[in-house]
Amino acid sequence: MDYDIKKGWYKKVEGDALAQLMEEVFGNVRKEGDKCISSYGVLEVIEVTVLAKDKLDITTKNRDGPMTDDEILDSKRKLNVFAEKATGFDAKARMKRAQKKAKEGTL
Repeated sequence: MDYDIKKGWYKKVEGDALAQLMEEVFGNVRKEGDKCISSYGVLEVIEVTVLAKDKLDITTKNRDGPMTDDEILDSKRKLNVFAEKATGFDAKARMKRAQKKAKEGTL
């Protein structure tokens, strides 16, 4: 899913900064071209790409098999922490922006 990056926030994810941020939050990261790939908890794959100075794509894939509620909640919280640090917007602001785009038909 595409997320807006707060104005002036791009310098925090520019170059190797995105990979360093993922390492800090998830504890692991590898680069494949312009993509940074990580995993955490029930999230088997967390793939992040900077699309533009104002746009970031975060794609996730859950692992197969049984998952506990605690594992799911912990993984979702970590992903939200990362998304906030990478975009500059908290979960509430990201949701409002997505709702606005959906209403405008640009999502």
